[in-house]
Amino acid sequence: MIFVIKVTTNKEDKVVDLIAEHARKKNIAVYAIAKPEGLRGYIILETQDRDSAEDACFNLPYVKGIIGKTISYDEVKNMLETNIEAVNIEEGDIVEILSEPFKREKAKVTRIDKQKGEVVVSLLGAVVQIPVTIKVDNVKVIRRSNETEEEGEEE
Repeated sequence: MIFVIKVTTNKEDKVVDLIAEHARKKNIAVYAIAKPEGLRGYIILETQDRDSAEDACFNLPYVKGIIGKTISYDEVKNMLETNIEAVNIEEGDIVEILSEPFKREKAKVTRIDKQKGEVVVSLLGAVVQIPVTIKVDNVKVIRRSNETEEEGEEE
């Protein structure tokens, strides 16, 4: 059974460690503990039954309580599974930054981290080339690296 546990915001990692240690010491049937990505103030706990969930969380610091009903895996899988999308950006591409503080700036992609969903870019308008790391969804490709090479060959 999967339960949602309400915890003090920004103490999720600490609570995961506390529950794991408590369950190990007391030999409580806890199958999984997870801190969902992008959801603050909650953790996901998989146990044999509600009594096991209550035993695992009972009297621990930062734990505020168990949210009423159990949930299915389908309801939480998008928060737990890392979704590695096909990143349609390549090194050398020219991109436009869509978020602050460099909004509307043009930059050249120098490195791509598909696991984290980030790109490292070098701002084209900057005097000193400093690498800037930005989430992939905050950039828009405006010119492919292979397009610039083809244009250079035609001249």
